[in-house]
Amino acid sequence: MILLSFNITDSVHFLKNKLQISDENLIKIIEKNTESVLRTLENHEVTATFFISDSLVSKFEKLIKLIYKERHEIAIFQQSDYIEKNQLAKEKVFEYIGKSAKGIRNIGGGISLDSIDQLGFSYYSPIEKMKLTYLLKRLERKTEVYSEKGIQIIPESISPYTQIPYNETIFQYVPLKYYQNMVLETLKNEDYVLVYLNMLQFTDFEDNNLKIPFYKKYNTGKKLEDKLNSFLSFVNENDLATSLMKDYLL
Repeated sequence: MILLSFNITDSVHFLKNKLQISDENLIKIIEKNTESVLRTLENHEVTATFFISDSLVSKFEKLIKLIYKERHEIAIFQQSDYIEKNQLAKEKVFEYIGKSAKGIRNIGGGISLDSIDQLGFSYYSPIEKMKLTYLLKRLERKTEVYSEKGIQIIPESISPYTQIPYNETIFQYVPLKYYQNMVLETLKNEDYVLVYLNMLQFTDFEDNNLKIPFYKKYNTGKKLEDKLNSFLSFVNENDLATSLMKDYLL
């Protein structure tokens, strides 16, 4: 099973130092990128889970409704340390689409399972910070869904052979053919592969006059969109099943 997801976050997550960009332009860029990704998903008849930053939910009512209309899942990306802000974001999602967000994601922990349960989420999808050093070391940790304190936890996937994780950095950098082989090898041993990307990776930084380090903008924008398109073609050609994260856990 392929669990495809996208993180819609502000630039603090994507870069340690903030992009020199106004909130208004950030919103326009994210909306444009997301609409493009939605067209790609529609073309391949693939659905995905969209984790939207708790700090951005109130700014994306129209976009959230569009994502949901296209049969995708809306979940929360926790960027705020305040549980009240996480709760407000969850309430806003329900206000927009009449459905509660089932999942929450954040980077490297920082939220207790008790808080997740208190907020009414049914699953937790923790991810790690983007690091190119993943290519230079072997990672070992649990990669199967498990339950703790009544919360289902979906760990990041790791290739069982290369020990490379399936995070947004790896998808951006690793040659597609190699990445596809990773997926096929992993599915021989695991029930799922969790693939996720950040919506800001689809930004054409030069056209938007945004200066970021080369290693960050490598294979971004149209190149990443083309890579996603090719990857989804590979998924369909190999009859690999895909699922929303909430549906996979049923």
